[in-house]
Amino acid sequence: MVIITDNLSSHFSWRVRQWLLRHPRIRQVFIPVKACWLNLAEGWWRLLRRAAFAGQTFADATEITHAVAVATAQLNAHAQPWIWGRPPPQP
Repeated sequence: MVIITDNLSSHFSWRVRQWLLRHPRIRQVFIPVKACWLNLAEGWWRLLRRAAFAGQTFADATEITHAVAVATAQLNAHAQPWIWGRPPPQP
């Protein structure tokens, strides 16, 4: 199994490396530095932060949960499937 991760320091910490040594069937691969566009979650986090959290303060976890639910519903309403590679040429 190959796990693709970004370059967050916790992803190559001592504990993670020790765990990977104990699980030789799992291989960790990092996306290239300065290639955050390869990490599809980054785009979702950017949209979620802008839609749900911009300029807001929250009193408790319930308000955060509600804001995330609303933002997720809005994002999913306009979601398009991600297609890897180049689009086919137009006839």
